[in-house]
Amino acid sequence: MRYFRSGLQCSLLAALLSAEGQTLSTGALVTELWGDAPPDLVENALQAHISRLRRKLHGIASGCAEMQLVAQAGGYRLTVDRARIDALAFTKALAQARLVAETDPTEVSYRLREALALWQGPVFGGAAVGLAAQAAAVRLEECRLAALQLLFDSELRVGLHTAIVPELTELVRAESPNELLCEQLMVALYRCGRQTDALGVYRWIRNRMLDELGVEPSPVLRNHERAILAHHPDLQARQDHVALRNSR
Repeated sequence: MRYFRSGLQCSLLAALLSAEGQTLSTGALVTELWGDAPPDLVENALQAHISRLRRKLHGIASGCAEMQLVAQAGGYRLTVDRARIDALAFTKALAQARLVAETDPTEVSYRLREALALWQGPVFGGAAVGLAAQAAAVRLEECRLAALQLLFDSELRVGLHTAIVPELTELVRAESPNELLCEQLMVALYRCGRQTDALGVYRWIRNRMLDELGVEPSPVLRNHERAILAHHPDLQARQDHVALRNSR
């Protein structure tokens, strides 16, 4: 998307990519580009943007057959080699990692580290896009967060708590309040012998949730605070820390 920094061309490309090879009707594309305020002669305007996008794609892909913007009955479709779409590769890797999550945490770590490396920033470069593309972006962000959570659970299981503390700390500070990431950071810090810091994370997220959301942390996160204070055996390295999520 770096060739389409902003504007209607970016919205058009985002909509077509979000369709994952399916045809988008003219009406759907008009809504993505202009919402409830389409211009006069909107079909001509859409065709003009389609032509401009086709020329840009031709230049980027050097005319290869792997990327073509084609007209279909009542709409348009972007054909792209699915193996070259990072979003599809990422979601496929996440699905594969989930299949072995209980039996092979090392494999999960390998697959997800490789998949997360595909992310080069916000979906669609953070550009303003239409509602359908926004929904697709939200789904991908949810998948990214799920991948991170599964990754850290797996790496905690194999004793990599020291290695993941810096990354988890950065994520906890950068993301909107996320109790699971905080829980994982608390466990990692505790296993590094940093009990005071682990409890400090709980106090920090509690204050942030009260300030931003007006709510207390969930019983699960409060249970982790109590477990740290009590030196619960499930907090020891390579133990099943996930069991604490289901305990009362």
